[in-house]
Amino acid sequence: MDMTASMAGSAAAAKSAPRGLIPASVVLGGTMLSLVGLTWDIQWHSDVGPDTFFTLPHLLLYSGSAVAGIASLVVVLMTTAAQRRGGNIDPIVGGRAVGVFGKTFAAPVGYLVSGVGAASFLLYGLWDQWWHSLYGFDAVIDSPPHIGLLLSISITMVGAVMVFATAREHRWGQAGTIAGAATLLAFSMVTVIGLRALPDGIVYPVTAGATFMCVLLLTMAAGVITRRGGALAVAVAVGLIQAVFWWFSPWAARVYADAVGLPVRDYIDGVPSLPALIPMSLIIVAAAIELLRKVPAAITGAVGGLIITLTVPLQNAWVYGGSMPPTDAYLATAAVGAIVGALAGMLGRRFGQMLRHLAPANETSPEEASHA
Repeated sequence: MDMTASMAGSAAAAKSAPRGLIPASVVLGGTMLSLVGLTWDIQWHSDVGPDTFFTLPHLLLYSGSAVAGIASLVVVLMTTAAQRRGGNIDPIVGGRAVGVFGKTFAAPVGYLVSGVGAASFLLYGLWDQWWHSLYGFDAVIDSPPHIGLLLSISITMVGAVMVFATAREHRWGQAGTIAGAATLLAFSMVTVIGLRALPDGIVYPVTAGATFMCVLLLTMAAGVITRRGGALAVAVAVGLIQAVFWWFSPWAARVYADAVGLPVRDYIDGVPSLPALIPMSLIIVAAAIELLRKVPAAITGAVGGLIITLTVPLQNAWVYGGSMPPTDAYLATAAVGAIVGALAGMLGRRFGQMLRHLAPANETSPEEASHA
């Protein structure tokens, strides 16, 4: 009887994995579409310039949020219908269901977050359309409606990570968590550009913001994927994204410019905009996080913050062929990097713990069942 029960439990777990995998993959695919649209759009601004609300990179951004939002809505409606029928709601599909609008809807928490991000993207999209109607094409990427759009997509990406973290006991859940965290990390390197609005000083706020997000997400990955290698896997995934986009971004901008009959600027430096924003030292940072798992999170984060803020100026000097920043700014930014890294390390470890609690209680993965 014990063997029969074990086989039945294993079969049930195997059936639940595809059921959770399909909608989660659609949401993740939508966020990846948004990331591709973003790197294309930024390169378009850099290499060509004029755009409208309906340029192809913009439409790719919008379609990514639409795909993720529709998938989230479908899951919420199906969960609500199942609850009203009195059926069992499998918590592996996006997490436990929570009541929305006075319990009118039952929404798995992961899909609730991704859906809210997609809905807010729609509102900011309307603002962006109005902005374009007033001022024409955007001269910069960090216009007010763009920052709102980027933050909305980031919320959807957080939901995608939550959806996969719910199934972290399964291999597909771990893989999706890594892919989702890598997508969010690469995307956030553009969102922090909004920090340029801070008053000028000797500290580079964009570098500090990028440092915070990198340390936060790498530490979170190490926390949610309890086996060693979670942070390193995210760093490798980000490196692959960076390598692909290094080729794709300028190529896509040139091809689209030729298609619509616009010239490419003759003074461009040839450096892919978004990939160049991603720190190339992430694998070193991830290795440090993995080695310092037993060390207090603040110390681990501070080490990661120092590594990034000390190496980013070297990266910029190498990529752009420029010079190093002034010594006082270099050291001040490194000091701030250690501080924000410490904060990010503490938050990242706590967020990793929170994501682990999304997984259903007493959930047994197919891999564990096979060894039972």
